[in-house]
Amino acid sequence: MGHWAWENNFGSPVLLIVNMAIAPWRSYLASALKKNRTQPHSRYFQLATVRSDGTPANRTVVFRGFLEDSNKLKIITDARSQKITEIYIRQWGEICWYFTNSREQFRIAGNIIVIDANYENSQLQRARELTWQELSDNARIQFAWAHPGKPRANPEAFSPPQPDENKPLDNFCLLLFEPVKVDYLRLRGEPQNRTLYVLDEKGIWDVVEVNP
Repeated sequence: MGHWAWENNFGSPVLLIVNMAIAPWRSYLASALKKNRTQPHSRYFQLATVRSDGTPANRTVVFRGFLEDSNKLKIITDARSQKITEIYIRQWGEICWYFTNSREQFRIAGNIIVIDANYENSQLQRARELTWQELSDNARIQFAWAHPGKPRANPEAFSPPQPDENKPLDNFCLLLFEPVKVDYLRLRGEPQNRTLYVLDEKGIWDVVEVNP
């Protein structure tokens, strides 16, 4: 289910309920990815989490697609990385994704699920394995490097044997980012256009146009 917004003759937003298994903002994101596909950086976005002391932590990650039949975005990371510690303390995060060609921005807030080697759900473990298998050799071998964030290791620590392309290393994690709020800004136009999508407790997206 989903709520769509349109304006009446007085310019006020009106909510309209529409059946929608896939979130209504997905089509705009798909369009932005298509319009910006010639820009390699369009596959990267910033992921912010919260440190144990309450301060923000931000970094750039690669978009790995959506988990099949869901609105969950896929990200990969090393179980030894600091972001894993932060997510286990607070599972809340926010994505900021800007597309330079079309001048569109998506700010996506939501919960982060860590699928590590010990995660019990067999379907999600399979998704973790498939994601590993889709990586390049250069991406996979980085998970066999020395512990991230520790003092610089000897050069030998960065020349390990190539990992098995079918079986993920134990420290390989699949992150599933489950959106609950999307702030979509289109910078083209006078005035600019901004839409908020908020997931309610019934799993329905409320959609409303707001001032930029």
